Amino acid sequence: MIPSFGIPVIGFSLLFSIAMCVHVVRTNQAMYWLMIILFLQPLGGLVYLIAIVLPGLVGGPTARRLGHEARSALDPGREYREAKAACDETPTVHNLMRLAKAAAGQGRHEEAEQLYARAATGIHADDPTLLLGRAVSLIELGRDAEALGLLDALGADTDAGRTPAAALALGRAYEGLGRTSEADTAYQWAAGRLPGLEGLARYAAFLARCGRAQEARETLADIDRRLAAANPAFRAEGRAWRDLAARAVSQGRF
Repeated sequence: MIPSFGIPVIGFSLLFSIAMCVHVVRTNQAMYWLMIILFLQPLGGLVYLIAIVLPGLVGGPTARRLGHEARSALDPGREYREAKAACDETPTVHNLMRLAKAAAGQGRHEEAEQLYARAATGIHADDPTLLLGRAVSLIELGRDAEALGLLDALGADTDAGRTPAAALALGRAYEGLGRTSEADTAYQWAAGRLPGLEGLARYAAFLARCGRAQEARETLADIDRRLAAANPAFRAEGRAWRDLAARAVSQGRF
């Protein structure tokens, strides 16, 4: 026998799931959401609420980020598939850039590099976003000298080229080429200015690889303090960068 207090809970869960299914149909969402909502009650409906409904109602950057993270967790390859379909249909610079970013997110750095190169032609040849994206892909592929050439070209634009993200890429390229002093300057500058924890994490890892163990541990402790105070919505990403730094600190390498 179901306890009497359980009946309202079950009824509410069913009504909530039905409401979410109605939203799926009326807003032309992907039909797989119906299976998620119905077969994973009430968790499926809650995920749909966070991923789809709330971002549409609130519209702020945090809500959109939460929605994107929820969708990515359920279907990590979705953005790549959608970006590829859009690019295949209309290979505009915007769609090429979107696909390149999605490919990089999937670890497909060779594909990303080629897409960035394809997009950076004509009037877009000096586009800072394309240059930086391609440079980072080249760094991931171990082609640091080529990346440095692009970053030097990017740095000629003092407004768009000298950003914390560009400095971080510059530090990585310098390190790959054995130019440790220049890498230290670039890493340190980026770590103090780049939002999030990637800059600090990569700097801590660099310090560890250089044998500067105490400085690396101090930087890792700073990461831990920032992570503890971070908004819960950003902690998953922050923990990933913290883990990267911690591995380097414990091993002296990646």
